[in-house]
Amino acid sequence: MSVDSIVQDLLGRHDEILERLCEFLRIPSVSTDPAFAEGMRDAQQFLLSWLKSMGLSDVQLLDGGGHPAVYGAWHGAPGKPTVLIYGHYDVMPPDPVEAWLTPPFEPAIRDGRLYARGASDVKGSTVIALEVVAAFLKKQGGCPVNIKIFLEGEEETSSPSLRTIVDRFGTLLQADAMISADGGRASPVIPTINMGSRGLVELEFSLRTADKDVHSGRYGGAIRNATHEMARIIASLHDEHGAITIPALMAGVPQPSHEMRAQANGLPFDGARFISEVGAQAHGEPGFSVREQLTLRPSLDVNGIWGGYTGPGTKTIVPNSAYAKLSLRIAPGQDPRQASEAIKAHLRANCPPGVDLSIVDPETGSSAFSLPTRHPLVVSARKVLREATGQEPVLVRLGPTVPITAIFREMLGVETLMFGFNLPDEDIHAPNEFFHIASIAQGLSAWARLLGELGQCDRDSFRSAANEAEEASLAAQSLTA
Repeated sequence: MSVDSIVQDLLGRHDEILERLCEFLRIPSVSTDPAFAEGMRDAQQFLLSWLKSMGLSDVQLLDGGGHPAVYGAWHGAPGKPTVLIYGHYDVMPPDPVEAWLTPPFEPAIRDGRLYARGASDVKGSTVIALEVVAAFLKKQGGCPVNIKIFLEGEEETSSPSLRTIVDRFGTLLQADAMISADGGRASPVIPTINMGSRGLVELEFSLRTADKDVHSGRYGGAIRNATHEMARIIASLHDEHGAITIPALMAGVPQPSHEMRAQANGLPFDGARFISEVGAQAHGEPGFSVREQLTLRPSLDVNGIWGGYTGPGTKTIVPNSAYAKLSLRIAPGQDPRQASEAIKAHLRANCPPGVDLSIVDPETGSSAFSLPTRHPLVVSARKVLREATGQEPVLVRLGPTVPITAIFREMLGVETLMFGFNLPDEDIHAPNEFFHIASIAQGLSAWARLLGELGQCDRDSFRSAANEAEEASLAAQSLTA
């Protein structure tokens, strides 16, 4: 049976596949909130049962001390490359729930869009990948390549136990290459291939200015206010243009290469429209285009800030404590540990005497990732997308982070092609997240043809590309040092 017939089978079962996706979306698998522990377990069982029904072997949970990953394998293509397929089953919290037009875990179809938490990030693309593997096994009795499935349960919490999982189960996870269902398309009309993404560092810190909240009439004007001090520290992180004002942090950021800048700007992109579409104002590091700011430069953001009284009405107090959460998107070549230490040093230096500062560092930082342009994954993806669309794919970089890409390269020597089919407008991490239903057919066809194309590759080509990537990484580290 040819790849074309597999594609036709998949497209003929479109509604069945859509219903399976809806079943998956009904499971509230929020990894960050213990209140959703049952939903996480239900998602694991859903996936375990599905992988077993597909005929995969070694189907099991890989436990690293947090939410386990789901694993399965098929080894029926001797001499062919082994491809690890990655997705994640956890999703972001649905808050604020009241902003959703329909309940976040009750999938709803409106105007060609499937609305639900996790529809775009990344259950839609994950289901596409799994359905393609299932179709090859059922209709053809085997896949063009050997397959390993790795479905993570902690991607939305920065993969805190991923390194432990790799330490414990590294032998199971050995592969020639990885294709990620996470990391979507940059355009609905121009075929794109993701060549890299920024890394991530997260911190939380708090300030304490007194033993307790006190009456603003009796103490106001005479003592420090924790929320005022928090505001001053937050304001010290950027200048009036939006550039980061932490010299030690920026000193660790290499200048992007010509190739990286070309990839960042290769996609037709209206920066002013991009910003105005969300009702915002331009505010970023001078000297770089919007695409470069989003993909090649670090960005330090306050994700949440709170303190004092925030309920209805008034409460005239001087708050004694304030809190903030920070995230830093890491630029290519930047060391996440050095960046984290630079931020912490800045917070300490800008905290006034007598104010208690506490910093919580989850130590889940991940580096930026870059895929070599000559890697067989890229060559194969370019051919598949060119034939499918009649257009030459544009090589682009992503602003978000897919932690596993850098971690699997570091620990397993595996390169990753991000081949998700979500689109930029789908409101991931926000209320009313959705997935374009048309992307299902497009993804099914492309994934099937990509696996078929990789089946024609020599395994030695993957090893050669991995060696070249390692040499380039070492050279980049040397230049940074």
